[in-house]
Formats: sequence, structure tokens, C-alpha cells
Amino acid sequence: MADDLELTARRRRLAPEARREQIVDAAVCYFAEVGLAGTTRDLAKRAGITQALLYQYFRSKADLLEAVFARVYLDRMAPHWPAVLTDRCRPLRERMLSFYAEYTAAIFTYEWMRIFMAAGLAGEALNRRYLEHVRDVLLAPLMDEVRAAARGAAQPDMEDLWNLHGSIVYLGIRRHIYHLPTPDDVMPVIERAIDRFLAGFAIGGAP
Repeated sequence: MADDLELTARRRRLAPEARREQIVDAAVCYFAEVGLAGTTRDLAKRAGITQALLYQYFRSKADLLEAVFARVYLDRMAPHWPAVLTDRCRPLRERMLSFYAEYTAAIFTYEWMRIFMAAGLAGEALNRRYLEHVRDVLLAPLMDEVRAAARGAAQPDMEDLWNLHGSIVYLGIRRHIYHLPTPDDVMPVIERAIDRFLAGFAIGGAP
């Protein structure tokens, strides 16, 4: 019996980095379920650790939320996406379809959508930082590409890009927040949205 207890204790002793990852994983699931008002005390119980141990790895709840932000938002931002959007060896329509296929695969998850909505309702700066990152790293280069390809008199501005981007993200919100039916394969819907967008600026490749 004593040997069994000792073995169990050894299994529970994780290296510091592994323990930190375990806490962040638990925090992502916990805050996605209960919202950002959830307490570190309840989180620690769910993670099977003490609150004191949690605070050995994160000085405050704000520090923990920063780690959740990095895990849920930043870690899912593929570094090659800007290059996909700006590669003029490929038609713009093809680039946009490739990007949104990868982007929606990354963010159309229960955890991403729930935490994104909860942070927005709570007025957290995390959402603003993420949206600023999306604007600067993805949408601003895309706007340059659309302007370069536009053949009509109309030129896109950032609001046009946000309208397209938001309509695509809303598919995930309908699925994971409102639990409304959405297509299993969202790409045909995204393809039509991109075609309408490009056609509005008389860009070749749009039907």
C-alpha cells in the first residue's frame, strides 16, 4: 500500500513547465465554461491542485489570463499567414481562400469562441489587443493587396475588411455561442462571401 502511494505521489510531481502547462490547459477549459469572472479557487479545485500552488506559477489572476490569452489567441496565429496573403504569385482570391480555410480551422473551437465572447462582454483589454493584432498583422496587408488588385473606382478601407472578416467569424459564433445550425463545411459559404467582396471592387477572379 505504501509503495502504491509513493508511486502515485511521484506521478503527480510534474516538472515546473509541465505543471504550468497543466494549469493553463485547465484555465482555458474553465474560463471557456464559466466566463472570466470564475475564481482561481474554483479553478484550482478543478485542476486538482491547491490555490497556493497555482499562485506559485502565476502571481495573479491577471497573469493567468495573460497566459490564457497567449494560448487561445496568439498561439493559434500562424506566422506564415501574412506571407500567404501577400504572395502575388497567386491570385488574390486563392490567397484569401487559403488563409480563411486555415484561420477558421484554428479559431472555430468552443474554447476560442467562448473566451472571446466572455472577454468582450467583460470589457477585457485582451480582446482589444487581439483585434488590433489581427488588424495590423492580417487585415492591413490584405487591404494593400485588395487595393493593388482593384480595377474599379471604389477602393476598400479597413471597415470593408472588418465587415468581411466579421461575417466569417460570425459563423463560428453561431455554432459555438448560439448553438445554431451551421454547415459542417463552412468553406462554400466563405467562398461566396469572398467572391461578393472581390466583385464589389471589380477584382479579377471573382465570378
